[in-house]
Amino acid sequence: VQLQASGGGSVQAGGSLRLSCAASGRSFSSYTMGWFRQAPGKEREFVGYITASGSVTFNANSVKGRFTISRDNAKSTVYLQMNSLKPEDTAVYYCAASLFPTNSARSYLYYGQGTQVTVSS
Repeated sequence: VQLQASGGGSVQAGGSLRLSCAASGRSFSSYTMGWFRQAPGKEREFVGYITASGSVTFNANSVKGRFTISRDNAKSTVYLQMNSLKPEDTAVYYCAASLFPTNSARSYLYYGQGTQVTVSS
């Protein structure tokens, strides 16, 4: 599976962005699709995931209530809708694919190349 993330950019605090992650290869619909982010000098952080059946789990400490995840299996694409963005959301965002639901970055088999999100105050 190859993953291609897009949609990053620069926005002011309070703004919105929608990230997309297009997958190529077989069986996209069977994967749990996760989103992670990494800010400069920090470890990669779990953002959320959507299971094959469409259940969504978020990192409640940082993004719950502001971000949503959805998937379109017909297009082999997963989305991360980010609203009410804050400067602390600034990071490189990565999509990833796993065979099972998990918030552990090490459990994901495939990663996209990352897309930069910058939120200014």
